[in-house]
Amino acid sequence: MKLPSFRLRIALLSAALAGSTLVGFGAVSWFQICNAKISRLDAELLNHLMRAAPNFPPPEEPPASAAFPRRENSRNRSRWQFYEDSLSYSFGTNTKTPVALVVLDANNNILYQSNSLPADLEVNRLLLKRLQLTPLAPSLKREPPPLPSNTNPSFERPPLIRPRPPQFVTERTTTAVWRIGAAKFPNAQIAIAISLQAVDQEMATIRNIFLVSIPGALLLVAVGAWLVSGGALRPIRQLTGVIQQVTVKGLDQRIPIGTTDIEFVELIQVFNLMLSRLERSFTQASRFSGDAAHELKTPLTILQGELERTLQQVDPGSEVQQRLSNLLDEVRRLSGIMRKLLLLSLADAGKMSLYLVEVDMSELLMEMLEDVEMLAPHLTVETDFTDGLWVKGDRDLLIQVLQNLFSNAIKYNLANGWIKIRAHQTPTTLHVTIVNASKDIPLSDRDRIFDRFYRGDPSRNRKVEGIGLGLSLAREITRAHRGDLTLDLTSSGQTAFTLTLPMK
Repeated sequence: MKLPSFRLRIALLSAALAGSTLVGFGAVSWFQICNAKISRLDAELLNHLMRAAPNFPPPEEPPASAAFPRRENSRNRSRWQFYEDSLSYSFGTNTKTPVALVVLDANNNILYQSNSLPADLEVNRLLLKRLQLTPLAPSLKREPPPLPSNTNPSFERPPLIRPRPPQFVTERTTTAVWRIGAAKFPNAQIAIAISLQAVDQEMATIRNIFLVSIPGALLLVAVGAWLVSGGALRPIRQLTGVIQQVTVKGLDQRIPIGTTDIEFVELIQVFNLMLSRLERSFTQASRFSGDAAHELKTPLTILQGELERTLQQVDPGSEVQQRLSNLLDEVRRLSGIMRKLLLLSLADAGKMSLYLVEVDMSELLMEMLEDVEMLAPHLTVETDFTDGLWVKGDRDLLIQVLQNLFSNAIKYNLANGWIKIRAHQTPTTLHVTIVNASKDIPLSDRDRIFDRFYRGDPSRNRKVEGIGLGLSLAREITRAHRGDLTLDLTSSGQTAFTLTLPMK
């Protein structure tokens, strides 16, 4: 499973943190703005309720004639109608705001109520209900403050009108939402309802602005976090690039500490110490392998020579000759192992010397085919290559690579199986593919098939010769030629190796 990107996680977490902050700030701001608008509306409602007090007629004023009440009622209604119309344009909006008004006298008789709105009946019912819940004004019998000394004694103070501070509520009808305020005066009662349609429209506009601006801000935050995290992770990428250059042939490399940020100094120091330990261990193992191969090479050569000379002196066909012949085969096998170990130690140290000449790979493949026909005549061999496939390399080492590949194709083939050899060249590389019938290689073995001394489960039978050095040595020789040896993905029942060599 592919791990998530650390840089992507930084960008997403930054966007999530900024998003939660912006959403919280937007929500709090929206409610604060809404409360501020409602508070301002309440202040204006209170102001209009207080200004309506002088419009009330004195309660003790007697009528002059029978027609006077009708004229007075008509004049009061016109005055309250005009007052209602003026309210519609006095709440801080550029358009006419729906307003409802109910005026009662001291005896709860309706002096005026709105009848110009479709929902006036429902709104008027809410206004009357609110007036019923509004407490009565306090008594006006209070000791007046003393008059100034220069005041005319005949001056009469106007009556003090101090209603209780009105309480404002929000009520909802079937068509709109209303803000209602009511006040009771000694001679009358008044209730005003103003539609919150304009406030709702303004708040909807602010909400839409937030809904558009917050995602845009989050996108900017995510992009900014992506760029900032990229800059912060640049030293890690540089460190990774240096580490990638440290290969088996470059364990002596060290990462300079002065070229990076102080936060990575301890990491670099630990990595350099690890490289030092690896270099020391690898050098010791490589030296032991090379020294052992050198030390064993001379005794094995002497032993092989003595066995060959003794073998010539014994009677042909005797039991002694058979035993000496078996011993000579084992000595030659041991000499081959020592030679491979010596080559591997040289490859590990980067000291494998190549005698580069022009090599005709077509000729080498034909020689390998002759050996296959001799060693495994029961196998069917198919070829697909042309003459004149020339490369520049060490002929003896390339022969050893091909011998290892063909040897594996023979040893791990099926009964009455087959081998296919394909070769083609491009302007820059030569590709040689050797395919053979075989049992399927387990996935666990495919990654380790080039490891030294490793033999997969199908090859653990002692009837199959080898100790697991052939493929490892073949790949090291190929890489010394700046090429590569790979195990190809094939269909079931076959195995394929591809040898790639540069043309120049």
